[in-house]
This record gives sequence, structure tokens and C-alpha cells, in this order.
Amino acid sequence: MTLTPQWLDELRSRITLSTLIGRTVKITRAGREYKACCPFHNEKTPSFTINDEKGFYHCFGCGAHGDAIRWMTDQRGLSFMDAVKELAAEAGMEVPAPDPRAAKKAEEQASLRDVMQAAAEWFAQQLGSSNGAPAREYLAKRGISEATRKAFGFGLAPDSRSALKEALKTFPTAMLVEAGMLIAVDDKEPYDRFRGRLMIPIRDARGRVIAFGGRILGDGEPKYLNSPDTPLFDKGRTLYNLDKASPASRRTNRIVVVEGYMDVIALAEAGITDAVAPLGTALTENQLAMLWRMVPVPILCFDGDSAGQKAAMRAAMRALPLLRPGFSLAFATLPAGQDPDDLVRAKGAEGFAAILEDAQPLVERLWAHEVAAGPLATPEERAALKTRLLAHADVIEDADVRHHYREAFREKLDALFARAPAGRGPRVPWAPQPGRGGRRFAPDPRLQPPGEETRALGQTGIAGPLAAALLGGLLRYPQAIRRNEEALCRLAIPDSGDAELLGLMLDIANAREGLDCEGLLAILEPMKVYNRAMTLLRADGMHFSFNRRLEGEEVDKAREIALRDLDEYIGVLVTQPEIRARLAEATADYMRTMDDEGHARQQKLRAMDEDLTRRLAALSDSRSQ
Repeated sequence: MTLTPQWLDELRSRITLSTLIGRTVKITRAGREYKACCPFHNEKTPSFTINDEKGFYHCFGCGAHGDAIRWMTDQRGLSFMDAVKELAAEAGMEVPAPDPRAAKKAEEQASLRDVMQAAAEWFAQQLGSSNGAPAREYLAKRGISEATRKAFGFGLAPDSRSALKEALKTFPTAMLVEAGMLIAVDDKEPYDRFRGRLMIPIRDARGRVIAFGGRILGDGEPKYLNSPDTPLFDKGRTLYNLDKASPASRRTNRIVVVEGYMDVIALAEAGITDAVAPLGTALTENQLAMLWRMVPVPILCFDGDSAGQKAAMRAAMRALPLLRPGFSLAFATLPAGQDPDDLVRAKGAEGFAAILEDAQPLVERLWAHEVAAGPLATPEERAALKTRLLAHADVIEDADVRHHYREAFREKLDALFARAPAGRGPRVPWAPQPGRGGRRFAPDPRLQPPGEETRALGQTGIAGPLAAALLGGLLRYPQAIRRNEEALCRLAIPDSGDAELLGLMLDIANAREGLDCEGLLAILEPMKVYNRAMTLLRADGMHFSFNRRLEGEEVDKAREIALRDLDEYIGVLVTQPEIRARLAEATADYMRTMDDEGHARQQKLRAMDEDLTRRLAALSDSRSQ
């Protein structure tokens, strides 16, 4: 029967792994994953994790790892086919009927794998022989150690048209041609494809050799030569180093895509093992899918030169239609004229990690690319920029992601064009002007430039009493800190002492699970912020449910209300300064353009600001009386 990779992937996608494992193992949710005590070895502290999004389980204690099928074979003791049949019945899928042609094809592929493995071993022998001295010297100059050389299976193809053919003469010539190791032209005698090259095996996800890349030694073209597509090798469906990078990515929660296999090897030499590379083509949809199965946001790290940046944009364009909630790309740019090898030689793994830390989200890369594409001095040029950006958003198939991209681009356009050039204030519409006949009209009061207080909201931060209420609430309910961490990090608190207290509480909550008020105060007691914390807890006059001591019979219900109010309060504090900053910019923009779209945007933002103000008043007045 033909169990194609596509059919097996469909089977896995229809099985919820946590549900399958949870039938026999007690599991608990831990963020986006589940955890349990490992069923494959004895342990008291859970180190076994289940990730439904990626479709695998992993034990950090004993290393057990697998998917739904592997669970059935390893934990239930079923054979592979019995496991597949049981899962297929559960998923409502029919197992393909036996296919003699498919069986024959599988047998042929197994034979081709024997060819490739024999070729890899022979190339490695040649590199280790006296003939391989120049190649070994080249590797040493590139800083590639013997350990790395052996780990990646480097070899040497002698500069001969028949050396490999002779070495593998136990295999039929037709099979060597089909495997891509020999070239057959018309009626001429087939000859070795790789000659005078440093050989690098290309492996599939299971570590089996399926192709080769060869780098020329000395002068000649092409500099790099890959195997042709064969029954084993489809370059658009293969990522170099996937077999090593995939398990490494589970430790780092990261996957890095670089331009070529020598970049991958240079990074591995520096201790960075979670890198892969496409094989002479732009990233394909299949390769993107492979990356997203490992991590939600792979990092593409291409050279800073023109060719590298063009490759980055090609990858961005290829990914756009495929984006879905939580899954995107990030882009790290190397300094101009440097590749990963240059960088790690100069600055080590730390220098490369710093480049990755500065990676741009896809939306930012698209924005930067289009803004830099041409001048923006005239209305027509600005309109063209808007058209290009919204065209990018429109190719995204997922409706929610498409909507947020359009909103992000509109906000950036508003910010870019909202303010008048330096030295010129926003134009207030008067009609007609003095000295040109007629009378002068007063400006519409709705169009007055925003006041300084409104302009500064996003910079100076939230008012002192509001910050005090927030900190008092977080001290009483530390469990709200972790789940609102991202929002709290965006808050600007003007008072340096209160800002320090919030920062310490964030650090403590990240380090301690299940933190309560007493535990938090015990940690803060030796610190200088402790007195301020106690003052906030005892303060009167803060009319929010989360600032009050809980008494009476319905303490649990009151605590639930207080926590819900605190979550909403944090949301308002974070959102309102941002809305007011956008309102100030939209007002200035409308004053300049007087178009209907600008007026609608201004009115929408004003309504949002008023709604947030009402929500804040409701939290203070109605719920806490």
C-alpha cells in the first residue's frame, strides 16, 4: 500500500496529540503546551511536554520524542501499520489499498539510497587519503575542524570522469545515472557528475543521504554544484541540515535560515546548530511549511548585499499568501559585505545572536522596503506607496491577518505623513484668505491642533494616581502580572520609584509561579521599594475593586470581580495613551488634507478614546461602591 508523506501528514493533522496521550497519562496545560510525568521513565517532576500545534511530544529527561504514530508504536507496542490503521479509523480516513507499483517504487528508492550512502562513504575515504590533502588544507583555512568535517560527512570527488563510476561498479550504470551521480548525454558513455570538488552530503529529515553539493577546488564554474532532482531529491522540498537543526530547534525554540550550506556549517562550527539553508533556490511554499512545523516565526538571515536583500524580499513575497494567526517570518540582516562565516569569526556566536535579536517582523521589513523604494515628496508618490503596501496585504489569504496588516500599514502611513515638514506648522483651512476678496471664516473648532497635554500622553506615561491604583492592585493580585506581562511592559510610568517597583514585580512574577501577595511582599521586604509597596497597599481613596481589602462571606466572588476589573484596567491604561497619540496625529493630518477618509479616521479614534474614558470611570465608580 502507498502511505505517502502527504497522506501521513494529513493523518497526523487530524489527531489531537494531547487527547490521544491524555487517555492513558495525566496531563496538565502549561501555556500553549501540556506537561506530564514522562511515561517512558520514572520521574516525580514533569519533564514530558506535548505540543499540539507542532504535533509532537518530547521528554527533556530521557529524550523520548515522537508524533502520534510513534506514540502508538512506542507506548502501546503496536506495529507501524497497526498504529496507522487504528489512528486512521479514529480520524475517519481510509488506509490506501495495496499498490504493487508503489511497492516496486519504494524498493527502487531503497536501492538508490544504497547508491547514495556508498557514494558518501567513498567520497569521505577520498578526503582522508593522500589525494585529499589540498581539500583538507582548504577546510582548515575555512576554520572547519575535523569534528565538524566528520559530523557533516565532508568528502572529495577526484578530478576524474570515471573514478566514482569505477568505485561503484557493483551498481548498475543506469541506477547511478538515476541517482544523479553520473551524467548520460545521448549515446555517449556516462561520466562522473562531480569532479575536483569538495563534497557535502545532503540528507533528508531522517538523516539519510539523498543528494550532494559540491564546491569547486581551485578555479572553475559553477562554484557550487548540486545534484539534480531525482526520485530521492527534490530541492524545493528539502532544507539542508534539517536532520540536525530540527532537534536543535526544540531546545532553542528557534530556526535560522541562511543562504547556503557553507553558512550552515560555519555556524555549526561556532556552536549554532539550529540553522538550515535552501538549496540554490528561493524558499518555496513546501520549505516554508517545513519551517513552520518547527517554530511559528523562523528567522531568515541573509547577506546585507543587494542579492541577499532581494532573496529576503522574494521569501517575504512567497510567504505573504500563506500567513495565518501566529505564523510569520522575521528578518535579520548581516552587515554589508559579511556572511555568517565572517561574522562569527569576527564576533563569535554572541555577535551572530545579537543580529538575530534585532530581527525585523515581516510587516516591518515590507514597510522599510517600500518606503525606501522611491521618493515620497508628492501626493502621487505617497499614494503609490499606499497602493503598494495595501497590495501586499491583499494577497494574504487569512482574513484576520489581512485585516491587521492593512491596519498596521495605515497606522504607519498616518504617522509618516501626519506632521508637516520641519519649520512649518499644520495648515489650518481658511477660505477665502484676507486680501483675496470676501470675508475670513473662523476655523472649525474640531480641527484645532491637539494640545500639548494630548500630544505628550504617549511619552510622559499614565498619571500618578492611576499608576498608584495599578501598582496597589498588582501587589494584592500578583497572579495578574504574568498574564498581562506584555501590556505592563508597554506602560510608561513617570515616577522612577514606581517604575522600579513595577519592573521588580515583573521580574519576580516571571521567576515564581503561584505567587500571592504575602509571597511577593516577602521578596520585596529587603529592597528599598518595600516601603512604597506597603504605602500603596494601605492607601485610601483609590476607588477600584482591586484596591480594596476583601471581607465578608463572598470573598471568592469579590476576588474574581477584582481580578477581572484589574485585567480590564490594565488594558485601558495601555490602550488609551496609544489611541490619544494616534488621535493627535489623525487630527493634524485632517487639518492638512481635509479629506473624508481623514475625517472618518479622526472621528473613529475620538469615539474610541471616549469609550475608554467611560470604561475607566465605570471601573472606578460603579463596580467599587
